[in-house]
Amino acid sequence: MQKRVIQRGRPTGATTFESAPALAFGAAVRATRTEDGIAQETLAYMAGIERSHLGKIERGEHMPTLAMILKIARALGRSAGELMLETEARLPAEWHQPPADG
Repeated sequence: MQKRVIQRGRPTGATTFESAPALAFGAAVRATRTEDGIAQETLAYMAGIERSHLGKIERGEHMPTLAMILKIARALGRSAGELMLETEARLPAEWHQPPADG
């Protein structure tokens, strides 16, 4: 029996992601971090991730995984739910509308 290879990250061939949630999450993380007076490098260390990766998350250039969201929330002393509520509050208006019937 051949061993199945598990690939990390986005599915093969995927080159895009929804930018609005990534930007909103990044803004929520940055705002919470700066309100708490935590340097980006310190937060990255506390979350166990690379500082450059945290910078890309804060700028909305990377869509974090659920595990990454949990690590960041824990390092900020918040629940993931609190961080998601802050993210939702920062989403553009069209994200708050029900989907159109098609």
